[in-house]
Amino acid sequence: MTETDPAQQPAPAPLPPSLAVWRHMVGRDVHETHRSSTPLEALFDLTTVVAVAAAATRLHHGLVEGHLREATLEFFQSFFSIWWPWMSYSWFASAYDTDDVPFRAATLVQMIGVLFIAAGITEAAGDGLAGTVGFFLMRAALVAQWWRASIEHPEGRATCRRYAIGIGLLQVLWLARMAAAPTDWLFPLFLLLAALELAIPVWAARAGDTPWHAHHVTERYGLLTIILLGECMVAAANAMSGVLAVDGWSIDLMAVSVGIVGLILGLWWAYFLVPFAQVLHFRRERGFLWGYGHALVFGTLAVLGGVLEVVVDALKAAPNPEGHVAFHDAPTPLLAMGLSSMTVAAFFAALWWLGSRTTRRTARSPAFLLPVPAFGALAVFLVHRGMALPWGFVLLALGPALTVGLVTRARRASPENFAVR
Repeated sequence: MTETDPAQQPAPAPLPPSLAVWRHMVGRDVHETHRSSTPLEALFDLTTVVAVAAAATRLHHGLVEGHLREATLEFFQSFFSIWWPWMSYSWFASAYDTDDVPFRAATLVQMIGVLFIAAGITEAAGDGLAGTVGFFLMRAALVAQWWRASIEHPEGRATCRRYAIGIGLLQVLWLARMAAAPTDWLFPLFLLLAALELAIPVWAARAGDTPWHAHHVTERYGLLTIILLGECMVAAANAMSGVLAVDGWSIDLMAVSVGIVGLILGLWWAYFLVPFAQVLHFRRERGFLWGYGHALVFGTLAVLGGVLEVVVDALKAAPNPEGHVAFHDAPTPLLAMGLSSMTVAAFFAALWWLGSRTTRRTARSPAFLLPVPAFGALAVFLVHRGMALPWGFVLLALGPALTVGLVTRARRASPENFAVR
């Protein structure tokens, strides 16, 4: 036997990284390579989507019961109480994520807070005690994070202190609103405090920018988009189950499967056609418009989750071959189709506006979007004339598919017209 050359021995496997008890919060490198979302951020997103699902469920019930105005206002308040803390956490983590024990502990408090918000939505659309406590917990934990960053990152101290002080003072006002404001003043005060919340980052940025990472932030937003679309997939599975319960294995089952899943795929495809990562990498000054503008994109996707549950109710109420229905007083197919068409059109309008404003591309014509409202209107008309609801969704899905095809073809022919400027 021959001895093995020590030089040819394989290198020992590296030891797994150990969790740091404490790392100095000096700010991340804005040009850090291979920067991606962490497993903790993914868990935070999944916790957040529980609250989004609760808001969508409440919207669904409000729409079915015919309380359109009340359901819309309640959803608006609930969505803000979820989206805004998520956004604040994401941008802070992009700049100062240390992944040490204090950072994880603060994230734990924020996840508890978002679950309180979810519980509050079930009872009072975020205006109840549970929702207020949840929002306070999420923001208080963020105040502690910003104050810590102000101590350990002297270069960004002025900006971090502005965030900490501004957010902290507003939480006192939120609690005072809940404790002392008359019922008629709750919504006006909500609008005022929400506007002040949105103004804090603009005010804080005047003292200096934070070291957020462009590709990391765009990945975070993209992952939340996928999670929201995943909620729509749950509704798609419920719709398929509803058709199975009413008609069994039928051609309508194939139609609703292809229609709703194809629609969701079209929304996903359209979102990731826009080069948002390039926008923030080359034009960091557009971060505020990009970050705030996504509220419209996220909001329409959350609404779609609730609207698709209305579709499920309408499908379950369709008569089976024996003439029976699953339950009475269900939404009509026309209502379900109309709400779905409007929500999809709103998503594409928001996405096109956001993409045009942030990329400043030459190709800004909204003519690319025409297939979406056109096929949506055709689907509504034909359902009104008696076409089965599942086939209406096949038509509705054709609009996004055609828009994606037209944009892809035009971008291949003239890529310079779609470049970030």
